[in-house]
Amino acid sequence: MTRTALLVTHTGRRRSTEHARTVAADLIAAGFVVRVVAEEAEDLDLPGVLPVTGPEAAEGAEIVFALGGDGTFLRAAELARPTKVPLLGINLGKVGFLAEAEIDDLDVAVRDVVSRNYTVDERLTLDVTAEFDGGPTIESWALNEISVEKGERAQMLELLVDVDGRPLSRYGCDGVVCATPTGSTAYAFSGGGPVVWPEVEALLLVPISAHALFSRPLVTAPTSTFVITVDPYTTLAVLCCDGRRVYDLPPGARVTVRRGALPVRIVRLRDRPFTDRLVAKFDLPVQGWRGNRR
Repeated sequence: MTRTALLVTHTGRRRSTEHARTVAADLIAAGFVVRVVAEEAEDLDLPGVLPVTGPEAAEGAEIVFALGGDGTFLRAAELARPTKVPLLGINLGKVGFLAEAEIDDLDVAVRDVVSRNYTVDERLTLDVTAEFDGGPTIESWALNEISVEKGERAQMLELLVDVDGRPLSRYGCDGVVCATPTGSTAYAFSGGGPVVWPEVEALLLVPISAHALFSRPLVTAPTSTFVITVDPYTTLAVLCCDGRRVYDLPPGARVTVRRGALPVRIVRLRDRPFTDRLVAKFDLPVQGWRGNRR
């Protein structure tokens, strides 16, 4: 039976392209059919790969490789999620929090995939619907976060937030971030939200620069529903999903965020505690500035 892999990379970076060629060549040598996104095929310039286009690019594949940083991983997730194909991230960027392997592990990662020596986790996602008078309904999703932000730099945004059908608070703010545990270390973290272990099923709500007496980040049940209403008399707002899909929201728009119907399936090569990943990615000072005196 033919095995198939989809390769997604950041072809704008020379090093990423070189490593993608190596991975593709190794997989082809192992008997895989290697697909690449058609727009990247010319830059990869690798004989034997199959250019593909459209949302079905990963259909029928065994695995999706994302070679790059977190942006490349999120782009690959758009292709992997609807087809339920597991996604393996290999970090060629800076932090690469979503990646499972680093560049030094590239050869080992490919060998583990070839030998099927890996497990798959399912990560909670978010679905979002935005409705407003005089415009079409917007539907999208996110692995990390969905944010409603001000569309004009100089003006504050007025938002009313409901949780589970009950009004929670009205914020004058720069925006509100709704995040998953996977996204807790991204935008929500920079806004003062908590780090949530990926195994925890929960939703996060983090107000951004809110002019309010109560503006603490909140952690709710995974079954919760957030409704964010843009005040009819406020400024233009922007809906942003994973920093990739951006939509304008007029005053009066109503945004509903809930747990996603489809998870993203992420490849795990090693049984590595999340604590170790957190320490490594954020370079946390486990010794302390005085050193370990115990």
